[in-house]
Amino acid sequence: MIEGGVTRSRADARRNRALVLQAARFAFEEEGLGVPLGEIARRAGVGAGTVYRHFPSKDALFRATVVERIELFTDTARDLAETPDPGAVFFRFLSSVVRLASRNKALCDALEAAGTGRFEPSPGVGQDFDDALEVLLGRAQEAGAVRQDVGIADLRALLVGCLSMERARAGASAEEGEQGRMTALMCDALRPHRFVTKLPAEARNRNETRCEVCGAAVATARTGRPARYCGGACRQKAHRKRARTRR
Repeated sequence: MIEGGVTRSRADARRNRALVLQAARFAFEEEGLGVPLGEIARRAGVGAGTVYRHFPSKDALFRATVVERIELFTDTARDLAETPDPGAVFFRFLSSVVRLASRNKALCDALEAAGTGRFEPSPGVGQDFDDALEVLLGRAQEAGAVRQDVGIADLRALLVGCLSMERARAGASAEEGEQGRMTALMCDALRPHRFVTKLPAEARNRNETRCEVCGAAVATARTGRPARYCGGACRQKAHRKRARTRR
């Protein structure tokens, strides 16, 4: 009898957890992080205590609902890393992420917060997505399809901004333009052009060093040779450029 009762209890717990997750996915998709836990419990048909037994905080529940989708984006990017025509692949992937995520407020919130360091969907998940995206970016740049001065931080900011704009336009009237136009403009901004907008040069310290690839400020080295690049990504881009020139 005891074993049967334990089995039923575990089955009920699994069922309740599944109900909470399903309700949370729909609620977060519609309202993002702003939805109260009480509303999720109401949608799931369980008490607030049941929600807290399975998920100690709203952040924990939110993470459980978005991790799978972000991992799917990451796996897709990895699968595309060796495909031909890297420029076309990069822009198709970027457009697909915007199209799918702009319909899901939870994903928009997660990508925006992860990009600013305020939120990590799960240990390593956000970094894995960035790494996979950076590989596609690097291959597209090597093929001459994307401007050389674009880094992963630029791309992240553009992606989050584009998601926000597409969501805003989705609720606007048809007269304000077709859906996906902001994505098209973002992609056009990433393509190499003969003429690009140059920001006014900021006043620099006399001893300040700038990255030879992207122009960002480089931390002054206390010892050894002065640094030439702001980080590993720009160092790799410069190395690939030198290799192409030698060939």
